[in-house]
Amino acid sequence: MVPGERQLLGITGAPAAGKSTLASALVAALYPDAILVPMDGFHLAQRELARLGRTERKGAPDTFDGAGFLALLRRLAAATEPVVYAPEFRREIEEPIAGAIAVPREVPLVVVEGNYLLLDEPPWRDIAPLLAETWYLDPDEATRIARLVARHMAFGRDEAQAIGRALGSDQRNAEVILATRAKATVIV
Repeated sequence: MVPGERQLLGITGAPAAGKSTLASALVAALYPDAILVPMDGFHLAQRELARLGRTERKGAPDTFDGAGFLALLRRLAAATEPVVYAPEFRREIEEPIAGAIAVPREVPLVVVEGNYLLLDEPPWRDIAPLLAETWYLDPDEATRIARLVARHMAFGRDEAQAIGRALGSDQRNAEVILATRAKATVIV
């Protein structure tokens, strides 16, 4: 890092690859010089997903406000405002919460965590150039699927629903994300 300059570090990978866990641990170790801004805060609201007919595809690239996420990352990279507020996603209510994360100008490292940081389609393709590095998390597939099923069950799905979601829409999203792996700076 260059003293006095802000850097954005991207952490990406398929659902349940461990992105949030690694990003949170990294930020905790570097606090107060780092803050976490997850892409999940840009999930479209459930009501909007229903209006668009995308509820069952939640987690696909077009179920996020990708342009809004890109705009936020540009503001964070510029570091010209005293504070920039970012949304967060609350799994317990399955909704994003606006303005939940304050990012003061003096914080030198923003850890950006999300699925589509390296996707080569608009608006996602404009994210990678804003990131100093992007780490792709690539755990054993059986471990990743087991984590994903456990997560779905922890948030109210029964085992059959959890497996169906993990091997259905989540797996289709994982395949899209896997295609971006070669673009990462580091594979973990």
